[in-house]
Amino acid sequence: MSTLIAAENLGHAYHDEWLFKNLTLGIQTGQRVALVGINGAGKSTLLKLLAERFSPLEGKIVKNKSVKIGFLDQEPSFPEGYSISDFIFSLENKQQQLIKEYEELIEDPNPDEKTLNRLYEELSEHNAWEYEHEIKTILSRMGINHLQQQISTLSGGQKKRLALAKLLIEDPEIYVLDEPTNHLDIDTIEWLEKLLTSGNKTILLVTHDRYFLDNVCNTIVELDRGKIYNYNGNYAYFLEKKFEREAADESTFQKNKNLLKKELEWMRRMPQARGTKSQARIDAFYDLDSKTKQRTDNQSITLNVKMARQGNKILELDHIGQSFDDKKIINDFSYTFKRADRIGLAGKNGTGKSTLLNIITGFLKPEKGKVSTGETTVYGYYKQGGLAFNEKERVIDIVKSDAEYIKMADGQTISASALLTLFLFPPKKQHGMVEKLSGGEKKRLHLMKVLMQNPNFLILDEPTNDLDIDTLNVLEEFLENFPGVLILVSHDRYLLDKMSEQLFIMEGNGEVTIYNGNYSEYRLSLDAAKEKPEVKKKETQVSTPTPVAQKKLSYKEQKELEDLDSRISQIESEIEKLTQSLLEIDSANYIEIQAVTKSIETLTSEMDTATERWLTLSEK
Repeated sequence: MSTLIAAENLGHAYHDEWLFKNLTLGIQTGQRVALVGINGAGKSTLLKLLAERFSPLEGKIVKNKSVKIGFLDQEPSFPEGYSISDFIFSLENKQQQLIKEYEELIEDPNPDEKTLNRLYEELSEHNAWEYEHEIKTILSRMGINHLQQQISTLSGGQKKRLALAKLLIEDPEIYVLDEPTNHLDIDTIEWLEKLLTSGNKTILLVTHDRYFLDNVCNTIVELDRGKIYNYNGNYAYFLEKKFEREAADESTFQKNKNLLKKELEWMRRMPQARGTKSQARIDAFYDLDSKTKQRTDNQSITLNVKMARQGNKILELDHIGQSFDDKKIINDFSYTFKRADRIGLAGKNGTGKSTLLNIITGFLKPEKGKVSTGETTVYGYYKQGGLAFNEKERVIDIVKSDAEYIKMADGQTISASALLTLFLFPPKKQHGMVEKLSGGEKKRLHLMKVLMQNPNFLILDEPTNDLDIDTLNVLEEFLENFPGVLILVSHDRYLLDKMSEQLFIMEGNGEVTIYNGNYSEYRLSLDAAKEKPEVKKKETQVSTPTPVAQKKLSYKEQKELEDLDSRISQIESEIEKLTQSLLEIDSANYIEIQAVTKSIETLTSEMDTATERWLTLSEK
């Protein structure tokens, strides 16, 4: 394998603090590398340096000039005044320009036939039809349907999906992706996994999604306290080897600490006159002191804030209905929440998940139905958009604006500064400005403010976006022990599987289906539903009787028997066609699969009734 891009002795600082120095890293053809590390370690900065978005303060990036890098920023920017079409289709690519013209034309209700015929011919001449299909598939998967729409009118999530679509269409030699699964629904994430692992793509990415990381990447690179550690394997292998490394680091640190203690005693006892004779030992002391100071004890978050008392009545949704622009979002949904409910809210983007959460929390009054909240219910709502912090305010002042002291689950009261320390904000960060925090650190601060409210009904809307995996592990530990009601909206399948015992599935047509089980169990049930109709079909074929001569039948009965014979054959044919169509539906399209499966079940039930009546008549 050849090295496509390399970082040599890289060093970069942010707000006068060095993120890393003398860092060396190489990415080879076909490698799919995940970059991991805590928030603020410099992962996004390293990605931007490798994608040549700016130059390092020290060292250099080495690559062949012809190697094309595709970069997906965590918060992508776009040219002013561009439409989706302007951004997606490159002016230098003849095929793309033809496809752009064709796609824009067919959006017109009355397209010019002459122009359409010319485009048909040119697309065929340039072998662009397959490419057109690929582009259309990518845009459709990303929920991009109106090419003339101005980018400025899109939401943050739509902009991220648009930037990802552009990169996938361009198919560069190196994919550099910063949190590619943010703002994608689970079906699209699973489709993206397949796309990125097809062919021999070279990928460097940062992601918090452990299933995605495990399914896509074959190399893990950890950025820890300014140093790089390489692991050739999946995420489970990385965890094992990381533990071994940290155990070895701990052993070395303790030895250095003990030696430093002895050296410090010697330095204090050393007579002034002998100083010149012991310069080598003095130099060794300062070197050892420096090494020991560089190492900081592994910190962990202890999330044990107090929970408000919860009464018998928590929350009741009674025949809730909601529409927007004549589109049904929620249709006649009822549910009574129970203590310790752990519910995952699933569904494609735009199916109404946020609408349901806003109804539950009282931010939106439903058009129909009634929401009845218990007197002791205290919501903690972690919103996807986060909080709008004052960038020029100190971190500690953000927390003190809520409370100077916070009561913990064990009854102790701690200061705002002590709580910030538990959330991995050391004193230097606490007294620094919010603008100096990374995106993930701001999300962690938002989460902390939500938990300070001592909620007993916790709603987390995409809490994993931009959080590092270490923080996620601790958040999961807290959620496992949280005794209140939990509603979780997340595209992180690992988190959904671990934390939810029940799913509310937003079907997209206003229906909300309740499924008892986690997400993986739900997907298995969909796969089983696909196979079930085939078994029924075989059973039906075996049990269907062969017509016999009619005896002792009235004219009406004889006519009924003939009609049944014809209808049974017709039903068999319809079931066969529907079963065949099931095999052709994308496994991720569970809404269509459910609709077809329901049709098959209805037909099978009709078949059973018709066959039973047929047998009764034929026995006569």
